[in-house]
Parts: sequence; C-alpha cells; structure tokens
Amino acid sequence: MLNVIRVLSEEEAASLRARLLPCDWIDGRATAGHQSARAKQNLQLSEDDPVAHAEGEALLRRLGSVPLFVSAALPKRVFPPVFARYRPGDRFGTHVDNAIRYGARGTIRTDLSATLFLSPLDEYEGGALVIEDTFGPREVRLRPGEMVLYPSSSLHRVTPVERGERVCAIAWMQSLVRDEGERRLLFELDQQIQALAADAPDDARVTALTGIYHNLVRRWAEP
Repeated sequence: MLNVIRVLSEEEAASLRARLLPCDWIDGRATAGHQSARAKQNLQLSEDDPVAHAEGEALLRRLGSVPLFVSAALPKRVFPPVFARYRPGDRFGTHVDNAIRYGARGTIRTDLSATLFLSPLDEYEGGALVIEDTFGPREVRLRPGEMVLYPSSSLHRVTPVERGERVCAIAWMQSLVRDEGERRLLFELDQQIQALAADAPDDARVTALTGIYHNLVRRWAEP
C-alpha cells in the first residue's frame, strides 16, 4: 500500500528547505537503532532544534488538513517529523523502521511511515527511496512537497546520493486501525464513496455506503 500525497506546494517546499538548511545538522546515526545505525549515513536535525520543532509542528497541522492522508492513515498519533539531509555518498541501507518510536513528546507504535520530499529532482541524482512492496521493489523519487505513505513493516532503503543534495522529512504514525488489510479496505471504500458522492451527491447509495464505512471503523478501530 503505497500512497503518494501532495502535502505542500513546490513553493512551500522550497521555503521550508531554505529555513532548514542553515540549522545545525548532526550525524543521523545518533537516533538510529543498533541495526539501522550500521546501515545509515546521513545528517538530520535534532528534535531539540527550535527550527525543527516549529517546522515539525507546522507539518503535523498541515497533514491533519489533507483529506487523502487522513483517509489512508486514519491516524491516532503522529510522531513529530525528522528532517534528514543526504549529501554525495550518503545512503541508508535496507532496514525496517523500529516498531516503537520514543521521543520527548511521547511514544507510539509505528504502523505507517512517510517520506516528504523537499529537494527538486534536477538538483540531485541517486537518493531514491526503494520500498519492498508486494509486487517487488518500488523506487520512489517525488517532486518537492509530495509524500509517500507506506507500511512501517516494509523493508526499504535509500540509494546513495551521487550528485547534489536530498532533503526530506520522515514521519511515523500509529493508526486507529492497526491491521494493514483492514486499513486498506477502509481506504478503498472511502475513495469509492467520495467518487460516487461527487457524481451523484443525492444518491441514497452514498448514505448507505457511508454507514457501512463507519460501522466497519467502529468494528476495527482502537481508540
């Protein structure tokens, strides 16, 4: 289940990146688990950095206002984003995200991971996010302001940056619906309801299907 979601405009993404670059970047291995640290080579902003804190909170507010994200993730809690920076030679080998994220602002179970791309594609080479999907590896390189949402249980990696610089934000979320299959069915049902409502807003089937959707959420959600 890979969903590409437009979160920021390209202009907003460029502005965010310009505010992040002058900050003090630290070794990305500082917050990695034992196995991840062996595979990780990049820079990131500390969660104590005031700019990272403010921009992370702003991103959380924006995510909450993006209907496609809410529909796909059904988020219960979202861990504050981590801002990462990859320069030539930097990479992140194959890994699975930690099942639990601990931070000064709380602890969550990671059901979903998200990468928000901030660098223009023509400003760097390499640095692709490769996610092991049901149908094999999927290579993801998105335009600034676009985000990919994927199961945290997925094996994934970032290929070495060959030229330029790749800046991104990574977030993790605990969903109200823990089971990936149930969450996918709810998302697909919600998208079909919205499509039907757009074509026939007064159709009684919209009301009936909406009721089925919410009854399934009641059955499966873990408030």
